[in-house]
Amino acid sequence: MILPRPPGPLAPDLTERDLRATEQMDDPHCDLRMLERTYAQFRLINAVVAGWRATYRHQLRPHLHPTGVTTLLDVGSGGGDLSRALARWARRDGFDLRVTGIDPDPRAHAWARRQPPVEGVRFRRALSSTLVSDGESFDLVVSNHLLHHLDQTQLRGLLADSQRLARTAVVHSDIRRGRAAYALFSVGTLPVFRGSFIREDGLTSIRRSYTAGELRAAVPPGWDVTALGPWRLLLTHSAGAL
Repeated sequence: MILPRPPGPLAPDLTERDLRATEQMDDPHCDLRMLERTYAQFRLINAVVAGWRATYRHQLRPHLHPTGVTTLLDVGSGGGDLSRALARWARRDGFDLRVTGIDPDPRAHAWARRQPPVEGVRFRRALSSTLVSDGESFDLVVSNHLLHHLDQTQLRGLLADSQRLARTAVVHSDIRRGRAAYALFSVGTLPVFRGSFIREDGLTSIRRSYTAGELRAAVPPGWDVTALGPWRLLLTHSAGAL
């Protein structure tokens, strides 16, 4: 299949991660109205491209306690759309899932706290390392589109924290870098996500993201990398894995 060339500038060379590229929403001085519009649009973009409904069914739901409470930590929760979605899906399935979303960015934390509350969901402004220091633990630990933001030291730190915090399983979902992902995202978001950072930052994220082979080489033993379709990667770990 011949993929369309993205509109605008020529598609970048995607043979290597572009670690110099930065997302506008990570700038502490970025336009706050555009940032909050981006948070609001994450629910739609994640529903379309992130595939968390299937990930919940196959990776998380089998670990939910049928008669008791299951706890879940969402690291880098941003505007909180994933935290709220997971709690809603679990409740519809008859499970009591208590979700804690953490993010160190005060803007994301404030926006998430202002949204209509969902039963079983709370948000904290914190790092995973803080929770480790406090001796906290959860049944499940997840993140969405976080890994590509991190350098190698930060990635190793997140994975070490995840292993310490999770009693059962860890699921980190991220973008898979490739020409198909770049072209489809570029074309698909052009007419829709105006007035936010979704399109430009999304393309930057793809440039910063891993291929499956790169991610396998970057993580320590005991972690499994699964490529799902042309644009998604799952990095998973089970308690007790070597």
